[in-house]
Formats: sequence, structure tokens, C-alpha cells
Amino acid sequence: MYEPIRTRSVHTVAEDARYPHRSREEELDIQLAGHLSALLAVTDELELAEAAESIAAQIARLRGATPARGTTVDGDGRDPAALHRRAHALAGRALVVAASRADTSAAILAAERMDAHTAALDGLRLVGAP
Repeated sequence: MYEPIRTRSVHTVAEDARYPHRSREEELDIQLAGHLSALLAVTDELELAEAAESIAAQIARLRGATPARGTTVDGDGRDPAALHRRAHALAGRALVVAASRADTSAAILAAERMDAHTAALDGLRLVGAP
């Protein structure tokens, strides 16, 4: 009575082999490593060696290689409060992505860095207060 459909449905998605396809987890890994790399750069600029090493270890775990690190520049002309605010924001972004991908170790690290930068900002406010 009905003739079977012999063509592909227009609702199927054609896989295009010309473009690389990544899973959601791979995309989140890349995004988290990027946020942590930016946090590492600011942490190096703040000259927080111990924190920088723990961040570098997380990046190495995600990427499978140690991160490239630049040399720190002379500390003159840097605003420590601005650097701590930037690091706090970057750690917050890393925390959101780490929570999204259920990466407990990266989430704990990001939360610890947020707390450390908040404490540093509070300390700078106390020092600068009359």
C-alpha cells in the first residue's frame, strides 16, 4: 500500500569529515586549561611560586604537557590590587568550568585561589586605609 522511503531523511545530520569534532568533555578540558593558563600568567606576575606550581600541575594534567611559562617582568609599575582582582576573576571562570566538567581537583584549586586573592585584596585594603 505504501512505498518504502528510499532516500535519506532531511532531518539527519551529515557528518563532515573535513572538520574536527570534539566531545563536550574535550571542549571543557581545553577551556579549563585556557583559564588556568591565564591564571598561571597572573600568578607568575604576582610572584606566587607555590601557587603557580600547583596551577601548572593542573594544566599539565589537562594538556598532557607542562605549560609554557614566560619570564616575570620587573615588579615596578604593577598594581597588585588590579592583579589580584584579575586573578580572582580568572579563578572564578576556572571554577565554573571545573564544576561543569566535574573536575574536583581543579575546582578545589580554583576555589582556593579565589579565597587567597580575596584575602590578599582585603590585606591591601587594610594596608592602604588611613
